[in-house]
Amino acid sequence: MHRQTSDLRIRTTRPLPAPATVESEHPLDDAGSERIDAARRDIAAIMAGRDDRLLVVVGPCSIHDPLAAVEYARLLREAAARHPGELRVAMRVYFEKPRTVVGWKGLINDPDLDGTFAISKGLRVARKLMVDVTALGLPIATEFLDTTLGQYYADLVSWGAIGARTVESQVHRELASGLSMPVGFKNRTDGDVKVAVDAVRSARHPHWFPTLARDGSPACMQTSGNEDTHIVLRGGSRGPNYSEAHVREAVALLAANGLPQRLMVDCSHANSLKDAARQAAVARDLAGRISRGERAVAAVMIESNLVGGSQDYGARPLVHGRSVTDPCLSWEQTLPLLSELADAVRARRQASA
Repeated sequence: MHRQTSDLRIRTTRPLPAPATVESEHPLDDAGSERIDAARRDIAAIMAGRDDRLLVVVGPCSIHDPLAAVEYARLLREAAARHPGELRVAMRVYFEKPRTVVGWKGLINDPDLDGTFAISKGLRVARKLMVDVTALGLPIATEFLDTTLGQYYADLVSWGAIGARTVESQVHRELASGLSMPVGFKNRTDGDVKVAVDAVRSARHPHWFPTLARDGSPACMQTSGNEDTHIVLRGGSRGPNYSEAHVREAVALLAANGLPQRLMVDCSHANSLKDAARQAAVARDLAGRISRGERAVAAVMIESNLVGGSQDYGARPLVHGRSVTDPCLSWEQTLPLLSELADAVRARRQASA
């Protein structure tokens, strides 16, 4: 008797479209490709110290409502246009959410927020939104959580993140080594920064790894290594790590490993003690240090939405423009922070003139 030994705990299998199919349905036009190429080059230059502007990655913790996301993007575009000489602004367009145990896993996995997991639909909705945001003229920032899903939309991303839960993952480091945009590695959830530095070192080397090709077939790809990689300080279980002392420690670690001494600070997560309102205090502290000449902090991240706070993803009706994952700053709270960060860059320039 031949006993079944595979798929014993698989209930259902659904086919997915090939990445090339979804791309053909929502293509990137020539103007969009030029914007993305320019944004990637600018971000790489900022993180390498060749451009003295500040990179600001700002937007919802996660996207659950494309209409609200486009509304936010229009506001952000107008705000960014006021500070082109000081800030390079990219919008957080995050579709995947790592869960500590269980919970809503993001727009791609469950686009209808009802547990139906219509992933084929989620991939199409996600790509279309990225095309729409690109058409508005905003660079896109996102986290790469699932190592295959990026094939559906990586061509639209100007800055990528590897999160605190996956920073130690070999496959994510391999993925980052082949991504076409600058990538930031967050420190581990306990606050360990060396892990992120090790990830940057790894991603700068070539790798071979199995993945999904654009036509949907399994493939093994060789990467060239990604020199446009850096660390992101997001705090940890030991507390925040955005202070001057923490930044100096991180810079010393980067220097000891022969890496550029520039980094991003995430104003949210453990740096705000998971209190959305505290993000403003973190951003203002950073702005003050930048105005006094701080150059190691080349980028900041802020979680922001149309409406502040958060709501349960199962609530009905949902409040338009309010996060269903981590609490965010409201747009009204966010707008002055962009101006203050831009003022800080101007003050730093005047001080060094």
